Amino acid sequence: MSDDLRDLPLRERKKVRTRRALAETALRLFTERGYDATTLDDLCDAVEVSRRTFFRNYRSKEDVALAADSDLWSAYLDDVAAREMNGPVIDALRVTLATTLSTMDDDWERRFLAARELSEAVPALQAHSLGYCQDTTRALVAVVSGRSDAGVEEWRLRLAVEIFVAAWRTASLRWTAQGGRGDRGALMELVEETFAAIPAALTATA
Repeated sequence: MSDDLRDLPLRERKKVRTRRALAETALRLFTERGYDATTLDDLCDAVEVSRRTFFRNYRSKEDVALAADSDLWSAYLDDVAAREMNGPVIDALRVTLATTLSTMDDDWERRFLAARELSEAVPALQAHSLGYCQDTTRALVAVVSGRSDAGVEEWRLRLAVEIFVAAWRTASLRWTAQGGRGDRGALMELVEETFAAIPAALTATA
């Protein structure tokens, strides 16, 4: 039994296993057969669950295809909410991201890479990914606003969060363009390199 499930009650372990099985099988079927050619019923049959069970875990085919993204950001939002926010917001967000990435399950980067490749190839997933990014950014602004100096204007916090999200997207796109070379360690190095380049990027000339 994996360490991250060992301490959960039996009911919760079953729920996590079902969610993981749906996400893993979805990536396999979408890659092998094509996203549009794979129906929700195909996925449910392959995992041997009902549509009702599917919708208890995911809202749509798009959601299950991009489960690696939501797994990361759900964990990240929890980590930000639990973290004491001191100093520059972007620095605190970057450090917390490194912590969250280090705690993702051993197979996460493979699933994330596969999801990114699918997203690049399927317009519906591209649109869903952008919408999810917007929702996550909004949620992150809300969490940061609740934990920051009350004297900081909301629009300044939003700007800091938007820069953070743009830096993450830039780093992750660089990593996926390299085919996930070096696995998670290389991704984390690119994250650090990208954040370090923000000051120079802000003064770059055309």
